[in-house]
Amino acid sequence: MKSLVLEKYNEFTLRETEIPVVKPGWVLIKVEACGICGSDVHGMDSSTGRRQPPVIMGHEASGTIARLGENVLNWKIGDRVTFDSTISCGECFYCKRGDVNLCDNRRVLGVSCDEYRQNGAFAEFVAVPAHILYSIPENISFEQAAMIEAVSVAVHATAISSVQANDTAVVIGCGMIGLLCIQALKAAGCGKVIATDMVDEKLKLAGELGADLTIKSSDPELIKKVLNETQNRGADIVFEVVGIETTVNLAVDCARKGGTVTLVGNLAPEVRFPLQKVVTRQIKVQGSCASAGEYPLCLELIASGKIKVDQLISKVAPLEEGNDWFHRLYNKEAGLMKVILKP
Repeated sequence: MKSLVLEKYNEFTLRETEIPVVKPGWVLIKVEACGICGSDVHGMDSSTGRRQPPVIMGHEASGTIARLGENVLNWKIGDRVTFDSTISCGECFYCKRGDVNLCDNRRVLGVSCDEYRQNGAFAEFVAVPAHILYSIPENISFEQAAMIEAVSVAVHATAISSVQANDTAVVIGCGMIGLLCIQALKAAGCGKVIATDMVDEKLKLAGELGADLTIKSSDPELIKKVLNETQNRGADIVFEVVGIETTVNLAVDCARKGGTVTLVGNLAPEVRFPLQKVVTRQIKVQGSCASAGEYPLCLELIASGKIKVDQLISKVAPLEEGNDWFHRLYNKEAGLMKVILKP
């Protein structure tokens, strides 16, 4: 099959590889669309240690079932499907609690690290276990379905943040996931969403996708403006969707006493943390990792139009152009957000 392989750091090659073996309980998917995730872009240069060459990346994908492994029930060849990026074991303590994103034996498609190698979906075919499959509604395209994994990250962060109807939320960072968080918060009934970012174009899009107020992150009156919108208390919920020290500290400063800070961004491995502010203001701080069963809800939200993804897709390109698009994303080309590759 045709595959886009990270042969060495910063260099992808389109070449022929073996079609994956379909184990019992697994299915073979003919890939129709696969999005380039920010984690893939960050991983191509060795900085994360989770994309060790050679590896076929890609975990935001959709397609049709091409082959069924033994003991696979309730699916048939030709079914339109998407699938979780996380391969969970279904047997460990966390899986049995429903926390499949925290599975002790968790593998992520398209990741090659010290612990395991699991080729992904930048290829004509990918093999996945049947228990992570989800059927695609007829009114959702393969390209839209390839956005489900990213949508699920935002929906999961919203789900664990206990959103109330009269809440005010601040979303720090209006990249792909931040823009999806804005929409997920509004879909969950959040009363007011304030978005902040460094880039005017991203703030404009944030407003179009549901943010009630946008503030440039360089604005010296940012905190004052948040307080003005929250009866001088601060936000009930703050989503930090960048993952660096400056924005983590900003998130704490934006939160009211007793509020919640949900950390979604994951760029810097360590940050200095404002411990006394968190303790003395009794702020709840939590991390949000991937998703845990929210795919059906995400499909409903896209099908109903409550979450819009088309505006976030910058380009749909053939797999052959993958190396070029990876580097354009890596170099932060202006206006580029989600690029979807088609084998």
